[in-house]
Amino acid sequence: MKTVGIGLVLLLAAGVAGAQAPTQDRAGREQAIQSGQLRAGAAYSNLQQAQREAKLAEQEFLSAQEAQRAAQKNAEEATRQLDGAKKALDAARQKEAQARKSYDEALDGVDRARRPPPVK
Repeated sequence: MKTVGIGLVLLLAAGVAGAQAPTQDRAGREQAIQSGQLRAGAAYSNLQQAQREAKLAEQEFLSAQEAQRAAQKNAEEATRQLDGAKKALDAARQKEAQARKSYDEALDGVDRARRPPPVK
C-alpha cells in the first residue's frame, strides 16, 4: 500500500510538472512571438526610413545631374563666346597695328616734308 501511495504521489507530481511545462512553453513561445513582432516592426520602420532616404538621395542626385548638364551646356556656350571674343580681339589688335603703322608712316611723311631740302 505504501508503494501504491508513493507511486500515486509520484504520478501526481509528474502530472503537475507536465501540466506546468506546456504552460511555461506556451508562455515562452508567446513572449518569443511578441519579441519577434516587435523586432519585425522596428525593422520595418527602419526599412521605410531607408526607403525615404534613398528616394530623397535619388531626387538630389537627379537634380545635381541636371544642374551639371546645364552647367556644362552653359560652359560650352561660354567657351564659344570666349572663342568669338578672342577672334574679335585679335582682329581689333591687328587693325590697331595696321592703323598705327599707317599713322607712323604719315608722321614720317610730315617730318620729311618739314626738313629743309638738302643743299647741293
